[in-house]
Amino acid sequence: MSANTISLNRKTDQLPDDGRPVWLFGYGSLIYKAGFDYIETRQAVVQGWKRRFWQGSHDHRGTPANPGRVATLIADAEARCTGLAYQVTPDVFEQLDVREKNGYLRLVRRLMFDDGAEVDGLVYIATEDNAAWLGPAPEAAIARHVASSEGPSGPNSEYLLELANALRIMDVDDPHVFAIEHHLRVLLEADHKPNYIDPGIS
Repeated sequence: MSANTISLNRKTDQLPDDGRPVWLFGYGSLIYKAGFDYIETRQAVVQGWKRRFWQGSHDHRGTPANPGRVATLIADAEARCTGLAYQVTPDVFEQLDVREKNGYLRLVRRLMFDDGAEVDGLVYIATEDNAAWLGPAPEAAIARHVASSEGPSGPNSEYLLELANALRIMDVDDPHVFAIEHHLRVLLEADHKPNYIDPGIS
């Protein structure tokens, strides 16, 4: 599948013709940087999915020559992923389909709210058959990749650190994200540590 999914997503019949609001689930940058108007936002969960930094970013947090790593959802019957659900009007997807064009398909998934209510929502998911897929790697290796990548939207490290901070504010425990964050902070601290010169050595 091509990395550019705009046309694929716009061929779906997921959006109501009468302009009725729909729910959108965000689990990556949409949590800390919506960038669109919405009617309401609520914390929500999708069952059977886990957040993983297995997708390449050629257009936002990396380049075609050096793609960054960003989040996608991976099916896992035992998992659950917490993020933010936004109630939006269908016209929002004109910009979102472009923002999420690098390998993400707009799919329908069941969202669960804290009060027990459930709704169908739209979720952008990058699967392993897209051209930008990078796949699994040890979290320390992912951190090294993130530390060395940057794209038009900024450093890849900013994406990871902003997401980790947002999850912490939401009181969401995500061991995968936090493990990468730990390794990344060690790398960034080492990069900015001044060279030590013993004053007794001339």
